[in-house]
Amino acid sequence: MTFHIGPYFEVIIEWLKSNLEVFFDGIKMISEFLIDGLEGILTALPALVIILLITALAYYMASKKTAVFTFLGLFFINSMELWNQTMSTLSLVLVSTLLALLIGVPLGILSARYDRMNRIMRPVLDFMQTMPAFVYLIPAVLFFGMGKVPGAIATVIFSMPPAVRLTNLGIRQVPKEVIEASKSFGSTRSQMLYKVQLPIALPTILAGVNQTIMLSLSMVVISAMIGAGGLGREVLTGITQLKIGTGFESGLAVVILAMILDRITQSLGKTA
Repeated sequence: MTFHIGPYFEVIIEWLKSNLEVFFDGIKMISEFLIDGLEGILTALPALVIILLITALAYYMASKKTAVFTFLGLFFINSMELWNQTMSTLSLVLVSTLLALLIGVPLGILSARYDRMNRIMRPVLDFMQTMPAFVYLIPAVLFFGMGKVPGAIATVIFSMPPAVRLTNLGIRQVPKEVIEASKSFGSTRSQMLYKVQLPIALPTILAGVNQTIMLSLSMVVISAMIGAGGLGREVLTGITQLKIGTGFESGLAVVILAMILDRITQSLGKTA
């Protein structure tokens, strides 16, 4: 006896494409506006200006050592003539991370407040985290075609679980004594959430932000297979055309960008 779930999945995808086309077109339009707008700003300004701004951010948010590494790393990327590709990748990562957090953090809050929601979300998040990253590209292409938008949507889905899980965990780890004290002072549920639970859970939530950014960056490179561009396209070119130098340089640029983002976002959790 054999049973294939693939045909049923195809039927669902076709129904969604036929009945929710306006919805998907709206998502595509908003995503394109955000990605193209941010990329336009990052590439329009001189590279040195962007390098100095990010270096100043690293110095303010992290440390002097991180600022020095940021300056040297970005200067090195620019010297390899990969600046525009890096800014394209950065814009895609930032937009994808923003969308993942806008969806993931509220879902984490709901999971922390309602046990039934937590029971529903747990297997969904397990499925999202264990599914091979390449599989997310299939529905993204079917709904949004080729280009940056399907890459961003696939990245959002792939990188969202840490934001949900760590938000849920952070709120649930708030001491019961603090919750009882806030109740005794007459706090409403919303006041308790915004003035007690979220501030205490902030370091854990920011750790989720860090993991979301890292997963977004890894998925953005994979998304080059569907035309997302950026450094991922350079890596893919190096693989498919056996251009060892191109592949190494673009891969090194990805590593440098990942380390810069990681150091800056890690410092957020420590200072919170």
